[in-house]
Amino acid sequence: MKISRLAGVAALLVAGAAQAQEAIKVNALIELWYTQMSDNNLRLNTAVKPGGVSTYYEGLSSGRFVENGFTVKRSEVYLSQSISDSISWNLMFDPNNSTSTVGNNVLHDAVITWNLGSGFVLKAGQFKMPTTYEATIVAAKDLYFFDRNQINRVFGDKRDRGAWLSYSTGDAKGLNSKVSVAISNGTTDDGSGGKTAVDANAQKDFTVRYEGAFGSAHKFGGYYREGVTNLKDATLLTPTTVPAGTTAQQIKDNKDKTTLQGLYYAYDTTKLHFDFEYATGLLGRRFPSIFAASTATMSREHLDQKFSGYTGTLIYKMGQHQVALRYDSLNYNSGNNWYTAASPYKLTTGDYTPKYTETTVGYNYNFVPGKYSVAKLKLDYIMRSKNFLTPRTAQAGEQGGNSFVASLGIGF
Repeated sequence: MKISRLAGVAALLVAGAAQAQEAIKVNALIELWYTQMSDNNLRLNTAVKPGGVSTYYEGLSSGRFVENGFTVKRSEVYLSQSISDSISWNLMFDPNNSTSTVGNNVLHDAVITWNLGSGFVLKAGQFKMPTTYEATIVAAKDLYFFDRNQINRVFGDKRDRGAWLSYSTGDAKGLNSKVSVAISNGTTDDGSGGKTAVDANAQKDFTVRYEGAFGSAHKFGGYYREGVTNLKDATLLTPTTVPAGTTAQQIKDNKDKTTLQGLYYAYDTTKLHFDFEYATGLLGRRFPSIFAASTATMSREHLDQKFSGYTGTLIYKMGQHQVALRYDSLNYNSGNNWYTAASPYKLTTGDYTPKYTETTVGYNYNFVPGKYSVAKLKLDYIMRSKNFLTPRTAQAGEQGGNSFVASLGIGF
């Protein structure tokens, strides 16, 4: 009798577990680009290298701003499943990305989530750290423009490996809040996204973020991330030339710290969308070519080289139609404490200060009324600052390049 009762209880438990375990959900996003430059500068001109330092402007080497061409921007596949009421997992990969020496670029997200109850949730795996608004809160299928703004695509749109604990409280229809704390590998530079096969970094990155919301219309928050390089001090040589008022030890002490802090606000209704974000921090290891640890020459422009940027977006919605406007600015060196006697960016051919602006005017057509994430055509014209290309023969002044991007995306 006891055995049969135990068997019955076990059968009920198994049935309950099977009932809690959902089927695997499969979603995908396919996005195609066509780009057309307004001139041929990006094909024929070379990137500015003031003071021997390679240009900061992202996208020149990645093919983002080629003269014209077709691109498969995204072919993302999402898998997720709830194993029980408290345990779930999700994967995201993009077969369009190739595996390279910096790590497996095909796999983007690999996350196990544990709902601890009482508002606490623990995540572990590979994912974006809780920092910038658009890169980590807004899904790719919900973007209003051809791509994310500079702050988000340079600093926020990178994966890392670690653990993330969050606590949520409040009323979904009123004021609600979430506090997140994360620790991650932060290996090498941000270009690898922390996805290298082996973690060589003894110092981990620390991230904290506050997310607030009031109803469905208002979102706001702030974040802070800090980390250091994976290099050992023993591998860093004392610079042969030390600027006046600066010691070699100061240079070594400031060699590797990297920070990111920012604030954001977003307002969204059925007719209007507005968002604004500001971020700043220490450049640190994010562009290692600026700080060459393998040589005796420190090529960063000053000790605590700060970046700063801001972006603002305004969207007017008319049913299936949307009119979009965005201003985007990012300065990779917002200080003026140069190692050199004068700014290395101001040359006889122009002012190549690494402050890059993009003004984007766009139009979106949503194929399915009321479902803006299902199928969307986006037409964007991007007007860029003219300070990242050197003039060719017979050209004078600063050079750059505007472009038109047509984006077709389908998600399900």
